[in-house]
Amino acid sequence: MTGRRQIISATLIMAFATSLSRVAGLVRDIVVARLFGAGMVTDAFFMAFTIPNLLRRFFGEGSLTAAFVPIFSEVFHQRGEKEAQQLANRCVSLLLAVMLIVVVAGVACSPWIVKGIGYGFSQIPGKIELTNQLNRLMFPYIGLVSLLALITGILNVRGHFFLPSLSPLFLNLSMILSALTLGHIFSRPIFALAIGVLLGGVIQLLLQVPALTKYGIRLRFNFHFRGDAQLKRIMLLMLPGIVGVAIYQINIVVTRLLASFLPDGSVSYLYYGQRLFEFPQGIFIVSLAQAALPMMSRQVAEDDQQGLQQSLSFALTLITLFTLPAIVGLVLCAQPIYSLFFLGGEFSSKALENTSLALICYAPGLVFVGYSRIAAQTFYALKDTRTPVMISFWTLLVNLLAGVLLMNIYGFAGLAVALTLSSMFNALMLLFLLQRKTGTFIRSALFVPVLKALPVCLLMGVVVSAMLQLTDWSVSGMLLSKGASLLSAVVVGILVYLGGCYLLKVQEIKQGWQLLKMRKRE
Repeated sequence: MTGRRQIISATLIMAFATSLSRVAGLVRDIVVARLFGAGMVTDAFFMAFTIPNLLRRFFGEGSLTAAFVPIFSEVFHQRGEKEAQQLANRCVSLLLAVMLIVVVAGVACSPWIVKGIGYGFSQIPGKIELTNQLNRLMFPYIGLVSLLALITGILNVRGHFFLPSLSPLFLNLSMILSALTLGHIFSRPIFALAIGVLLGGVIQLLLQVPALTKYGIRLRFNFHFRGDAQLKRIMLLMLPGIVGVAIYQINIVVTRLLASFLPDGSVSYLYYGQRLFEFPQGIFIVSLAQAALPMMSRQVAEDDQQGLQQSLSFALTLITLFTLPAIVGLVLCAQPIYSLFFLGGEFSSKALENTSLALICYAPGLVFVGYSRIAAQTFYALKDTRTPVMISFWTLLVNLLAGVLLMNIYGFAGLAVALTLSSMFNALMLLFLLQRKTGTFIRSALFVPVLKALPVCLLMGVVVSAMLQLTDWSVSGMLLSKGASLLSAVVVGILVYLGGCYLLKVQEIKQGWQLLKMRKRE
């Protein structure tokens, strides 16, 4: 029970912090949508921001964290704090050196990089040039956020999750304030948004200083890499991890590259749709996966096979129980949400309709993204980064082939469906191979919760749909009545779902509540 309590505790801490960040992210997107709309300028910004995000995943949050946390956790728990501190210093020094080279090369090669991922923009005068300027301005962000990812891994192993999870809040706040206050300085106000990205990266990094101080972690330069066996192990694990993360991110790049050949606004519709899709993903899925990795890494280090199986089974069950109702909610509430928060200013009725459609096409992939995240983290905890790489490669091919086929029929919506299909393929293949590696218990962790949750989700969907139909979401304004209608539908939907799970005696809901009460008494 201790393992489950630690996972739930860490997940809730990160989910709370991430909720604040996601709300700020929603406000940021509202500001961007109302100030800049969904057209050439926003297409250029979102495409330019794709590149630093892509490389951030290569060198930071994805591959580095997945390789660093299991090894650092092993050193910390088995060899002590002093050796763990030395390993952290060498990793920080190496990362800074690599990032300096990457940033300089990225700024210098920006025109070719931009043309490679947004070739379709060349058809519209000035669009690819604007994308290049924005990319060069934002490129140093990857160095800041990659260092942040490493520090996050250090703090997570030490049991601290709150401040790292809270850091995206300040990125969003920085972008919001910059867009609102600095736009008049530039001939093209969109540059203020790019300035906000850079300032946000600096603030995110500085925010971790109090936590580092609390745990007595003093990061220093240490370039004595030769002979460090643990650093070598991290690099060997990280290399296939980079390829795996690269392939996953290339899926997104491929989608935006294909969208660049579609009419103006297509990249923006997909971006806004994906941003809301990532809201529940970031609050729960990412928090749960990040909370489970240190726990499963420790269980692997201690050769606790039974504990690892229990943690994995519990995490997969929670993913099912939380994502299925979220999918129903996203599909039903897509237009109401965009109508309430986005409609108005430069964000037109056409943008409302198309962005809502993009979100509806993305929504079914939520559960598969959750399964993939947990399965991949389990492979990382087992120090197996090769399997996720192999599956990611085939996932890329599925996304590319489906995207080319469906975009010719359904436009940007076809690209969203293709990404959902590739997510499903990725999850099913990872779970199939993970089951062979760890045991057959995965089946019960997936199918039993699904069978219990589906009828409750159906009932919830009927109730929420009936409530939302009482409001006209196609017109702008009426913020109070729209807000009251949407909030009422969401609250009632949550109550119906939780009540149904309680009546059907879904044990994981009860266990989670019991663990929370136990923690409060402590």
